[in-house]
Amino acid sequence: MKNFFKKVATLILAILLLISIAVYLSMAAEKAKDGHFTAYDNGTVLDTKTNLLWSDKDNGKMIPWPYAKTYCDNYRRGGYKDWRMPTLEELETLYDKSKSYSSDCDEGANVHLTELIRLRCGWVWSSETTVGKEAFFFVFYNGKDGRSDQMDIGFNFRVICVRNNK
Repeated sequence: MKNFFKKVATLILAILLLISIAVYLSMAAEKAKDGHFTAYDNGTVLDTKTNLLWSDKDNGKMIPWPYAKTYCDNYRRGGYKDWRMPTLEELETLYDKSKSYSSDCDEGANVHLTELIRLRCGWVWSSETTVGKEAFFFVFYNGKDGRSDQMDIGFNFRVICVRNNK
């Protein structure tokens, strides 16, 4: 009987330790603010207006739409597992003509959104697709959207992942 209680106590301590670690990992400290955006030290940016949590940077290279979807489905920044591709409407909420910084891939072009989210290129895939094989994208240079064949290698774009902040 004594061994049983020892095992139960050990199990409870192990569970409490795991819960403590999970809570610690999910806590992030504020790093910077810009209007309704708050950047955290875990690589995320909260839009307090929409309550969406964004990655603080794009995926780092131009990729076709299916790869962008896989990238966000497998994204784990900040310790979260429920990242996804944003809708066009969600991307549009990031666009801010009054803010800008230089793009790394299009010389002389500026992306228009908070500097707390770093896009190296202004062309970003959305989650939305047509009945055919087209997917929609958003352009942070001019605030417009378009659509392209999902697998056309001439139309590879960046992706930035988003999640609903619970």
